[in-house]
Amino acid sequence: MKDQLYFIKTDPVSAKINLYNKLCCEENGMLPYLEDDKKASLEIIKRKTLDNIETLSKEEFISIFNWFDAKYNSDLEELKTQLFIHGIDIFYDISNPLCIENFQHILSGYEDYLQSKLSFKINSEAFNHFVIYAIFFTGMANPEEKYLFNFLKQDHNVLYSLAEKGYSEKRYGISLQPEMYQYFSDLYDCTKFYKGSVITI
Repeated sequence: MKDQLYFIKTDPVSAKINLYNKLCCEENGMLPYLEDDKKASLEIIKRKTLDNIETLSKEEFISIFNWFDAKYNSDLEELKTQLFIHGIDIFYDISNPLCIENFQHILSGYEDYLQSKLSFKINSEAFNHFVIYAIFFTGMANPEEKYLFNFLKQDHNVLYSLAEKGYSEKRYGISLQPEMYQYFSDLYDCTKFYKGSVITI
């Protein structure tokens, strides 16, 4: 998972059946990826998976990711397929370390304006607002392909003003990668009608 940022939607029904059964059948395979008191940690993960996978902590998600990653030999497409079958849908990922740094920088600036930290698990409305802010922020640095930028601007004047302020104040602290505008546009397209939580790992 090094140098990788994953965006996830969950399917609690698939997780309750498939992931729970896998955890029960392959306990010994999962144990090495857990922290201290491995048996107890595994039982907590199993219980949460049976109840609702979205109640897992970030560390618990990461331990499942690391287990699957090792099991499928770091083959990203196979990893995505197997996690999807087990209720964890990686619908988007960013692998460029500079772009991940850009993402974190833009998110941090947005949180400063909100005066609130966004969790690794964000409800779809809050995630959508951040992504629109980020489209405006990165669009100001990108003179091309402004269709989505202009389309969203009509209905999101407050977020646009916030992004304009953010870009004016914070662009000097970041070496903005040109593909960031497209990344945020893709994230918008992937989540604009989605009503669940978006998890970032």
